[in-house]
Amino acid sequence: MVLNRFGSRYQALLSGAPVQKIRKADAGSNKKVAPAVNARNLDEAASLDRVSSNVRQAIQKARLEKKMSQADQAKQINERPQVVQEYENGKAVPNQAVLTKMEKVLGVKLRGKTGK
Repeated sequence: MVLNRFGSRYQALLSGAPVQKIRKADAGSNKKVAPAVNARNLDEAASLDRVSSNVRQAIQKARLEKKMSQADQAKQINERPQVVQEYENGKAVPNQAVLTKMEKVLGVKLRGKTGK
């Protein structure tokens, strides 16, 4: 008897014996498996503090007093115009570095406690 490259499985098929097929989960497919999403991470992302309304109004008021557009302010603080827009709309998560740059350009205090 001559053995070929298929070995004993091939011989079992030829002889009519039952052959067990083992199928691997992703064998032969080009699918990428999506990573598992951690629910805790989603909750933490949803609960991040956003820019307060006081800060939003202060940014917008100071910018308008200096007769700047959002694009002009963004250029001066070396950020994208979308960043300034998100701060004024209250959608941004406050970044101390960005707030510091805005304070210098606008000449207003945006961080820390404000006097009442």
